[in-house]
Amino acid sequence: MADAATIHSKAPDDTGFIRVGSGAPVLLIHGVGMNAAIWHPQIAAMQNRFDVIAIDMLGHGASPLPPENAGLSDFADQAIRLLDHLGLDRVAVVGHSMGALVAQELALRAPSRVGSLVCLNAVFRRPPELAQAVRERAAALGGPCDPSAIAATIARWFGSPIPPALADAAATARIALESVDAQGYARTYRLFASADTAHADRLADLTVPALFMTGSEDRNSTPAMSAAMARLAPAGQCLVLNGEKHMMTIASPQKVTQRIMAFLDQTAAAPASVEVDPAFDAPAFDAMEFRRALGSFLTGVTIVTTIDEAGDPRGFTANSFTSVSLDPPLVLVCIAKKALGHQAFSTSRGFAINILAEAQKAASGIFASKAADKFASVAWQPGQSGNPLIEGSVAVFDCGMEQLVDAGDHSILIGRVRDFSHNGTQPLGYCRGAYVTPGLSQEALAAAAPPGTEVGAILEKEGRVLFFETAEGACQLPAGHGLGAANDPRSLKGRLAASAIDAELGFLYAVWDDATDASRTHVYYRGTVAAPVSGDGQIRFVEIERITELKVADPAVRSMLARYARERAEDTFGVYVGSEVEGEVRPLAKPALSAPIHSGPIHSGQR
Repeated sequence: MADAATIHSKAPDDTGFIRVGSGAPVLLIHGVGMNAAIWHPQIAAMQNRFDVIAIDMLGHGASPLPPENAGLSDFADQAIRLLDHLGLDRVAVVGHSMGALVAQELALRAPSRVGSLVCLNAVFRRPPELAQAVRERAAALGGPCDPSAIAATIARWFGSPIPPALADAAATARIALESVDAQGYARTYRLFASADTAHADRLADLTVPALFMTGSEDRNSTPAMSAAMARLAPAGQCLVLNGEKHMMTIASPQKVTQRIMAFLDQTAAAPASVEVDPAFDAPAFDAMEFRRALGSFLTGVTIVTTIDEAGDPRGFTANSFTSVSLDPPLVLVCIAKKALGHQAFSTSRGFAINILAEAQKAASGIFASKAADKFASVAWQPGQSGNPLIEGSVAVFDCGMEQLVDAGDHSILIGRVRDFSHNGTQPLGYCRGAYVTPGLSQEALAAAAPPGTEVGAILEKEGRVLFFETAEGACQLPAGHGLGAANDPRSLKGRLAASAIDAELGFLYAVWDDATDASRTHVYYRGTVAAPVSGDGQIRFVEIERITELKVADPAVRSMLARYARERAEDTFGVYVGSEVEGEVRPLAKPALSAPIHSGPIHSGQR
């Protein structure tokens, strides 16, 4: 098949367009300064399954100029004339940036002509400082293309300096900007600068399935904007692509196009009267990893967040969080009906649950208050659904709204998890009106232990456990005399620091007295390695299922490692307390029909 970029045609009104492929028709509408050929990566990927039509907007490519004071209706009418010319009664429409606004206008003006809608990097209710910057850029246009203005645009879109991986995409965008008609560009950009509120009161009438997709790093068409539009549109969905900027259509065409086609396939398969399932891009979950992420919650503290219809972040503190189901992955949280944010959350299309770490006690208090700008106190970024994810959290669950349940003076928000992450930091707990910080209490226990106490750790990273290898070929867990400090080479922290190991100690795992010296105690913690480890020849990472095969001199440590391997596989941990030869495993969560087991550590994990 010929190169899509060379197949240009003209409609009777002189509109330029490209048409390639066969199948369900899809209309592509580019942004300001671009032209139909900018969609070449999408056309190449879609033409075997779709009848792809890419239009040159008024003032761009081969199309005539728009009126001097053009409105979105002029651009939408141009698209309708092209569909009439091509004999297409109904199409899916994909628009980028300014093209997304035109796509929305087309769907609102002629709803019978649009089957589904994809709005890429669309603008909506710009904040004052951003609106002012766009208006100033628009006011400066009108003459021949200014190389410095083009350079500023490329830097805004791709960064300065341009990353080598984006050099080709930046060159493609630069060519388009250098070739666009200056007058057409200026007239269109002036409209673009003021059109971000054009549909604020009309999105509720946008009945077609609509996907609002943007990049997490797009500072002009922000995730909050897409989340707000998705919330207002009756069948709207929001998707945020991590790490992407404004020109993601050419910077990451494969990723973007796959999401577009997945959405079009889903909407095509859905009955007309059924709202499209927003899980069209939901990942396949590792059930055990999902369970471990949920296990990060102690009896703890969360901040629940969403984006309201104005595009502003909202949040509240809650400890009424629980898992509901692994398949499908469902969680719930409760919000009081008298809460200021109840309206925003009860009408939201999704929310995020951020499980707080010990260090986030202050944030918990702020989000439990009536502070005017709660989000000024935390660093956050949008998740895949546009919901705010708070940095430093033990775990985050980005959810779509599955069900809202009325429950007395509260509402239960049941969310279907779209994405999640978790780490090994200590969770912040809350009990009997006070915060609980288990990590600090564990350190206090180790610090206050009698002289000669051995303090060690089972440190895990990506399913492997860290060991030191001795000259004789044996393996040892990191351990030292007391917890200590980084400047004490005999302590656990000192030994870790000497090998540049950045570790995060977690829960207490085992405490036992030495069989030959009753005054000597051994204390071991679970933990994680928080950063890459330097290439120290003595350091070795071993897969969890193989740690029982290692040569370990201390029989009590061998016994503990065997228990760890079993409990890690079952994700049911306990704490061993006793002597080297006899003790009991005390479950962290009491299982059904449990009983103490009095035996050596090598058998003590059986429960």
